[in-house]
Amino acid sequence: MGQVAAIIGGGVIGGGWAARFLLNGWDVRVFDPDPEAEAKLAPVLAQARRALPSLTDVALPDEGRLSFHADLAEAVADVDWIQESVPERLDIKHRVLADLQAACPEEAIIGSSTSGFKPSELQEGAARPGQIMVCHPFNPVYLMPLIEVVPSPVTDPALVTKAQDILRSLGMYPLHVRKEIDAHIADRFLEAVWREALWLVKDGVATTEEIDEAIRMGFGIRWGQMGLFDTYRTAGGETGMRHFMAQFGPALKWPWTKLMDVPEFTDELVDLIAGQSDAQSGHMTIAQMLTARDDNLVGMMRSLKANDWGAGAVLNAHEARLRAGTVLGAHADDLEDVSAPILTVRRAVPLDWTDYNGHMNEARYLQAFGDATDRFMALIGCDADYVATGGSYFTAETHIRHVDEALAGAMIEVRTQVLAGAAKKLHLWHEMYEGERLLATGEHFLLHVSLETRRPSDPSQAILTVLTRIAEAHEALLMPEGAGRFVGQRP
Repeated sequence: MGQVAAIIGGGVIGGGWAARFLLNGWDVRVFDPDPEAEAKLAPVLAQARRALPSLTDVALPDEGRLSFHADLAEAVADVDWIQESVPERLDIKHRVLADLQAACPEEAIIGSSTSGFKPSELQEGAARPGQIMVCHPFNPVYLMPLIEVVPSPVTDPALVTKAQDILRSLGMYPLHVRKEIDAHIADRFLEAVWREALWLVKDGVATTEEIDEAIRMGFGIRWGQMGLFDTYRTAGGETGMRHFMAQFGPALKWPWTKLMDVPEFTDELVDLIAGQSDAQSGHMTIAQMLTARDDNLVGMMRSLKANDWGAGAVLNAHEARLRAGTVLGAHADDLEDVSAPILTVRRAVPLDWTDYNGHMNEARYLQAFGDATDRFMALIGCDADYVATGGSYFTAETHIRHVDEALAGAMIEVRTQVLAGAAKKLHLWHEMYEGERLLATGEHFLLHVSLETRRPSDPSQAILTVLTRIAEAHEALLMPEGAGRFVGQRP
């Protein structure tokens, strides 16, 4: 039986949690007394199904089963994880936590999405306080990796460790908040920025649009990849943080901010901010803004992947877990049967791989086939460790045929056949499919090269042994239709 999560409260946050679990292969049960809960969750799931698979270069697990329940006890029976996302009222949370603890397994994790309450406050009067912890996400939960995991002194440490492991398996970053505090860590920063922004608008210093531009054109970009302290460390030059603090530390005594004061939320202030906000982005619907948000988040996080940095490092670690135990992470010695073309790529077409027609563009076909070649090289032992010893395969010739179209979100597979593999030469044939529909073929001829002399050289005996085994097995396969074609050749 697969893992099961119960989502208590199916609003924006609860829906995001449901999507994160569901798209990572968990069965999900949703409890929400709202009769429109299923309808309200549908667009969140649609957004997640479009965006989340675009983050990774390997396919997510098969989607789990989603069900909706009117009975709380039914929803939490025999589950592994319970995520509470009910309204931010302590009396409501206490009542819900008591009801679900009366019905759920004692070993299940109970995480609360609360953005403000401390876990010790949630645990007041609980039957098993050690089972409850804060697992505070950030919207959209299906894309943003950060989860603040906040235990109290009585939370079971073994459950905290288990929760962190599960969150990592979902592609998330569990930040263990070691000391409970109101609003945890991240929201305290957001609250400070929000207070200052309200004053700037109220006092007529800046509009909502000007404040947003100051963030997204300036420090927001820096924070997305370096955070606060690393940003200031680099601002200190070669001497780092000490120089920065010596130079700018005295400014902390200047009365620059109104951090501890909050402007009164009068009707006039609300009208002023709401009016400016509507003028700023009212040309877009909320749905259009959410689509743009997700597209931008996917693009930024995929860029960070290339440098294994920040949220990108979390994605790379998640991909490694997804590959583990599959042919996409195996060495050829782990495969008993290599007589059929070998699966070398299985992934969704990312949002940023498409052109103005919504189709996967030509360059991305080459990238997918290049990834297939890289995966085959790793399969036979020509991996990063081997390349570090001074040898690798270089592509000498490539021919791609575009047979059918692929759209963003399509689940594609590349299967690779060895047409020839002996001595220095490697001749590969790739076929790209969506289901059983052939999308494209790629024919690659490679030579093994010494990285020292930059000339053809023989690969290691270990690689030759593996390659020969696969090449001999593939000799029994039919020569693919289209192999050896050239551009413009008539059928």
